[in-house]
Amino acid sequence: MTDRPVPLVVLDVVGLTPRLLEHMPALRRVAAAGFQAPLEPVLPAVTCSVQASMLTGAPPRDHGIVGNGWYFRDLGEVLLWRQHNALVEGEKVWQAARRRYPDYTVANICWWYAMGADVDWTVTPRPVYYADGRKEPDCYTDPPDLHDELTAALGTFPLFQYWGPGAGLPSSAWIAGAAQLVLQAHRPDLTLVYLPHLDYDLQRYGASSPRAAKAAARLDVVLGPLLEAAQRRGATVLAVSEYGITDAHTPVHVNRMLRAEGFLQVYTQDGMEYLDPWTSRAFAVADHQVAHVYIADPSDVVAVQRLCELLPGVAEVLDEKGKAGYGLDHPRAGELVLVAEQPAWFTYYYWDDDQRAPDFARLVEIHRKPGYDPAELFFDPAAPNAARYRAAVALARKKLGLRYLMNVVGLDAGARAVRGSHGRLGTDPADGPVLLCSAPEQARQGYAATEVKELILRLAGVS
Repeated sequence: MTDRPVPLVVLDVVGLTPRLLEHMPALRRVAAAGFQAPLEPVLPAVTCSVQASMLTGAPPRDHGIVGNGWYFRDLGEVLLWRQHNALVEGEKVWQAARRRYPDYTVANICWWYAMGADVDWTVTPRPVYYADGRKEPDCYTDPPDLHDELTAALGTFPLFQYWGPGAGLPSSAWIAGAAQLVLQAHRPDLTLVYLPHLDYDLQRYGASSPRAAKAAARLDVVLGPLLEAAQRRGATVLAVSEYGITDAHTPVHVNRMLRAEGFLQVYTQDGMEYLDPWTSRAFAVADHQVAHVYIADPSDVVAVQRLCELLPGVAEVLDEKGKAGYGLDHPRAGELVLVAEQPAWFTYYYWDDDQRAPDFARLVEIHRKPGYDPAELFFDPAAPNAARYRAAVALARKKLGLRYLMNVVGLDAGARAVRGSHGRLGTDPADGPVLLCSAPEQARQGYAATEVKELILRLAGVS
């Protein structure tokens, strides 16, 4: 044991793989000083589930984060991208560290489920939601005065470069800058940093696209100053990735199949169709290459399972035994869990006619859609110039203080444009997640996501 914990910076470089690492010399130097190892994710291999497993050392059956969202049965609502840390069940890594060091300090810079966590410094994206419907870029911090400290140095958090058609490097650069400032000014024992940049062009264009290598190289430049700041602090650096993004081009419409078979119900308002979870016998919450199928009546499970097994693009249909085999048997999970074939991914679409789609389907609306929608990364591919024109008009109305809709997202054309996805467990280590560490004494042939918590504690000198 040391008299004080060893300072540690944990970088969550989303989508990092050995193949992409070839284009990232600054990050490779972390491994050169220490080691590199494959990282085995959990199913589903999506942000919220894998992060929760890293921080608790547990599979989804124990921490309860069965995806980036799920059907909240007690509310009758599908909710994605919630932010309250209390949703994550189990002991977090910093709570374990505090058994040895009661004053162990932690900064969470944009890892998920940050709000309400018992850490010392929190930074997480949080728009300003005005009463007239406007949404403006901003972030949430705790303590509150950290907000002005960061925005004075870095400007307003670039929310519209964090997700949507404009998503790109500025958001990861801001996050890296915020982490560097917190590291230098407040000197936390543990600094968690979430860097999403590789998520964007790999989903837009595919992992095999030249744009993937370019995105990796650009992110590496952003990481350089943060890695230097960590070195000056005397901190150990641990870099992890949640999953590897692989080429995918085939959208699978589970909900449309369930509707055609009479299991999914919709209701109509103002000519728009909305998923009706209260009366549906079965519906799916799509999450990249995994989908949770919620079935109201247990007597329907076998019939729905057979239909899903016959649906092209579905590789596995997990029943109770199958979920248990992957550590996914938590009450929040669907009665069935679908895993896509490699080139496929699941849409949330439940309408049969795009003219009947709800208005939010054409917006960047991660909290209103009953499933994940990667089409939000594009201006409508069916008419990109028209979508950009609508965006310009909407921005003009916004500046004038008028109501506006940023209806720029394509529907079926947007789904067909997607070229990368994740969520299933891959087979090629070159395209799988990776772990890098500057401490060579912790080298192993491989790590599981559920072993990252214990690795952090060892690196900190706590265990």
